[in-house]
Amino acid sequence: TVAVVTKPFFFEGKRRQQQAERGIKELREIVDSIITIPNDRLLTLASKKASFVDMLGKADEVLFHAVKGISDLIMVPGLINLDFADVKAVMEEMGLAMMGTGIASGDGRAREAALKAITSPLLEDVTIDGARGVLMNITCGPDLTIEEVSEAASIVHEAAHEDAKIYFGTVFDMNCVDEMRITVIATGIQDGNAPLEKGTKVTPFAANPAANRLGAENEGSFIRPRTRKITVNESADLSVPAYIRAKTQPGAEEKRHEVRKIVNGGDDAEFLFEEEEFEIPSFIRMQAD
Repeated sequence: TVAVVTKPFFFEGKRRQQQAERGIKELREIVDSIITIPNDRLLTLASKKASFVDMLGKADEVLFHAVKGISDLIMVPGLINLDFADVKAVMEEMGLAMMGTGIASGDGRAREAALKAITSPLLEDVTIDGARGVLMNITCGPDLTIEEVSEAASIVHEAAHEDAKIYFGTVFDMNCVDEMRITVIATGIQDGNAPLEKGTKVTPFAANPAANRLGAENEGSFIRPRTRKITVNESADLSVPAYIRAKTQPGAEEKRHEVRKIVNGGDDAEFLFEEEEFEIPSFIRMQAD
């Protein structure tokens, strides 16, 4: 069983929308596949001067193509026939579905018709991407080439799931002059708005594993910076350059030659030196040692 349903306009209110969502949820439990058409999509496709009746007729077109597309796959004799068993295998218990028909002519008709068939602006945020069941039928005149068949089928195959069941058929129609019509029925499509199934695991994306490991190792650790005391002479004349003030301060010369201690990092290694040693070239100091 295939259900084709419409959803209310946005101006019909939140309550009406919630009722429709509940109805669709219950309907999914008793049908094999469901095609949803939001009425708001009609507003984006119809011209401003289009009548209300004509606009609603767009939704009827989706229903018409859905029914006719399935019946043609079964009833119309073709070079490569699809039967009811193929349709049942794709549609049965497959959930969210989409159906599209693309018509094109002239150069590049195969690519254009295939792209139109797998993208329907009327359907609710549904594409063939990731579909697990696909029926594809090409209707064309006897001028159909193997290259066109390969190009159209490749576009559909690349969009579907890698393990999808794909059923392919061709029908020759003598009334199709330089025209190609491609019908695609895709089922088993994952609803992007649906909640994850029970047991589904979501793996977080780690942009930099090394950075994550480093952060884990250092988590909770804190290194307190070293502090030092600074003596400030509040009576000093700040208009005098610092290097001149340093020479005129009492005891400056003695402090210059005192032994200073430098502690490396925060460990126990200590280094001692006398500042006046740096006034003697290193090669002379080495000879003196």
